[in-house]
Amino acid sequence: MTMQMHNPPHPGEVIRDLCLEPLELSVTAAAEALGVTRKTLSAILNGHSGISPEMALRLSIAFDTSPESWLNQQTQYDLWQAKKAKKRLRVKKLCAA
Repeated sequence: MTMQMHNPPHPGEVIRDLCLEPLELSVTAAAEALGVTRKTLSAILNGHSGISPEMALRLSIAFDTSPESWLNQQTQYDLWQAKKAKKRLRVKKLCAA
């Protein structure tokens, strides 16, 4: 059983706070190192885009981390957001008789 993080940050915040700022990297320099456009990285950093498997791999190579850790952060963030909107879901329980 995995423990659900309370209001996890968007992975973009983690990239900015733990990867870019300590290395004093600009968005432009980081995007170039990652092999993506500045627009692509900026969208992630600002929480407008998520971490794809390919981006997770790019981040893992650039920052010597695991791609799974980036994907897990994205999943935790997405699940938290979905749970906040749970009341709007119209779902019926399905159980075996």
